[in-house]
Amino acid sequence: MNRRDVAAARRIVIKLGTGVVTHPEAGLALGRLSSLVEAVCDLHRQGREVIVVSSGAVGMGQRVLGLPKRPDSLGLRQACAAVGQGHLMALYTQLFGQLGVKAAQVLLIQEDLADRDRALCVRTTLMRLLELGVVPILNENDSVSVRELIEYRRNLGAAGPALEFGDNDGLSARVAVAMDADLLVILTDVDGLYTANPRTDPEARRIAELADVSEEALARTAGTSAGGTGGMTSKLEAARLASKAGIGVLITSGHLPGALVAALGGEDRGTYVPPAQRRSAHRRQIASGGPARGGLIVNEGAIAALHERKASLLPIGLTRVDGEFARGELVEIRDGSGRIHGRGLANYSSEECRRLVGRHSSEIASILGFCGYDAVVGRDNLALSEV
Repeated sequence: MNRRDVAAARRIVIKLGTGVVTHPEAGLALGRLSSLVEAVCDLHRQGREVIVVSSGAVGMGQRVLGLPKRPDSLGLRQACAAVGQGHLMALYTQLFGQLGVKAAQVLLIQEDLADRDRALCVRTTLMRLLELGVVPILNENDSVSVRELIEYRRNLGAAGPALEFGDNDGLSARVAVAMDADLLVILTDVDGLYTANPRTDPEARRIAELADVSEEALARTAGTSAGGTGGMTSKLEAARLASKAGIGVLITSGHLPGALVAALGGEDRGTYVPPAQRRSAHRRQIASGGPARGGLIVNEGAIAALHERKASLLPIGLTRVDGEFARGELVEIRDGSGRIHGRGLANYSSEECRRLVGRHSSEIASILGFCGYDAVVGRDNLALSEV
């Protein structure tokens, strides 16, 4: 098995579940959390970009409020989340600060990543935090998310899949996709996926690599983290989502000392789910996809940057925009003579691109009122023609 992709990952989303952040009796696992923060800071000092998705607000609120058991009613759970989130973030700020690293709180709900405009705002915020050398700490906004879920289901007649993140497993996967991460690490209270439940079956064996998250694999998983809402099934569902987007996923222990650092150093730890498709395959799909909705006409400097440096297409290289298209739709890249140099997925609509023609990336926010991307077409979403 090849773990070079894990060791080479530069942008990493690390998810800490409730069973990692707290003890079963809801006490905070301070020693464990301190070790994990230290590991994240080590990665940060290596020049790797790390985004942390942390559960634990409800458990922290339970402890602060002195409740004897985890709340089972919606209202009490939301109250615990509201109380606990501030205390949890204060602790993260202290732990990271002791090691000379700044941390920032970002609270999200499902709709923040389901709506493209809101997702662009989330991405912009997280990108700026990473550029500033800050470690973002994300969590689902539990105090409002269930209310919005109920309202959403009422409006849609309960149609469609549930929108809960599932102990932040789904949130971590969607953040990894939105941020074009190289790797998603899901830390849990067991060292990966096993052939059977390791708590009840002494013959259970760890699965080092899972090439495909099949329905059979989902059916085989059993057991739920004691303090959380997401068991191994939700972790595999998150892994499948990220893998299909071209992101590798590592499910490993957040309890074993040194496991995170060892795993990200390329050691055989946990269960690795490789990307279902490499980004080259993604580009082939772009190149051979359906008809383009519009065209981006670019200057010679942009053509050279695209072919010679494999760069993204920046707005300063645009000279004209043809057709009408929405964000995320397929467009052709052409020179002034009409020759097609490639195809890609537009980060901005045709109307927005026209306003950006010939402008610097630093001007995007002032022109559009937001800046989801510095590029009009990112290099990961660009398939060039042969020259």
